[in-house]
Amino acid sequence: MAINLADHWEGYLAPRTLEEYSATYADFFRMRREDGIIEVRLHTADGPYVHTHAAHNAWPRVWQEIGNDPENHVLIITGTGDRWMTGNPRGLNPVPASDLDPDLTFQRMMDGWKLIESFVNSIDIPTIAAVNGAGVHTEFAMMSDITLAAPDADFMDPHFWLGSPPGDGQGMALQTLMGHKRAAYYIYGAKPIPAEKALEWGIVNEVLPRERLLDRAWELARFIMKRPRYARWAAHNIISRHWKKMVAEDFGFHMAHQMLANIASKSRVPNPDLINDSAARTLF
Repeated sequence: MAINLADHWEGYLAPRTLEEYSATYADFFRMRREDGIIEVRLHTADGPYVHTHAAHNAWPRVWQEIGNDPENHVLIITGTGDRWMTGNPRGLNPVPASDLDPDLTFQRMMDGWKLIESFVNSIDIPTIAAVNGAGVHTEFAMMSDITLAAPDADFMDPHFWLGSPPGDGQGMALQTLMGHKRAAYYIYGAKPIPAEKALEWGIVNEVLPRERLLDRAWELARFIMKRPRYARWAAHNIISRHWKKMVAEDFGFHMAHQMLANIASKSRVPNPDLINDSAARTLF
């Protein structure tokens, strides 16, 4: 910030610095900041990010830390290498949700809930996502103000294929950006949406070669940074207003139904039998 609030307000409690919170979350994110632009890169051991429950739990707090830091003016989110992220559908949930300790179930629900809620409500700066390849959990990339994609990136919601309702925000983002009727078909069939089709349907803004992707994100971020801070703040809030309304009005409904169905089904999610039923996917 241009001023030190401690010089003006006795007892001022400063938020954590980038050096502090980037160290806390270093196992999941690499962060760097230049001229007010913070780049947050998902990774696992400095390679493509592999999704875990621990990382899922960390994401909501990362968004809060970024939003709390007044030195952050524009956010760039990207992945590592040639994949946005990799899920582990056979290993993340070894038992049915109904067999879990209720407190563990509650925590998992809150992690998914706060991941979206915190991203939409805690970050009051322009956001740019650079989706560097295929992968799951692209909901917060799609909810960013600007979304760039590599040619082999794809966007899909695998939940229904794997035995769960589409409640974690991915389906909601697809409904909003590509239309409800079209999204229904792609959600039921867990059909991937290639980058070029995503561009045509308004899911992403640009498709670029992977080696050009991050440079383009920084070009856009620097363009945004040339505008006054109040203009950046207000523009982001205007542009993201529909996501805030959707989270307030609909997201809890989506998430609660997903958790209820996962517990009531008394089966593993993802269901191994459904993963192996490759013939069924030819119906869509």
